[in-house]
Amino acid sequence: MGRCCQWTIGDWIRYGHAKFGERYAPAARITGYDVQTLMNMVHVASRFEVSRRRKGLSWSHHETVASLEPDQQEYWLDRAFAERFSVADLRLELRTSRRKQAPDLEVSSSAPTMYLRAQKVLVTCPTCGGEFPAPPNLRLVAS
Repeated sequence: MGRCCQWTIGDWIRYGHAKFGERYAPAARITGYDVQTLMNMVHVASRFEVSRRRKGLSWSHHETVASLEPDQQEYWLDRAFAERFSVADLRLELRTSRRKQAPDLEVSSSAPTMYLRAQKVLVTCPTCGGEFPAPPNLRLVAS
């Protein structure tokens, strides 16, 4: 039952919204889940019709790929099933794939300053002075 619970609740809330227009507050009272958790359940359930849900994979596998386009969802779910990925394995493979596909970003020397702090590259905004983590594919080039 625990493996189906998220799907059932997500589908139930989607149905209730379509039929009655209400969504999260009543469901939160009934289920005891917080609204953000319920919103996540609805999001994942809305991204996978019943026919596309893999019985051999957990709801968390589906949640991991829910934000992808349907063809990419199919690819990663098929691969996760075939290679018996845990959810952590699937997330790692997705991160690795995204890093390989991400183009290098070039920044001119007149752009925000960069420096290392505790092994992290930080970018300092020249306007507000705020510090932000730099993307891993950032390269500083002379202008």
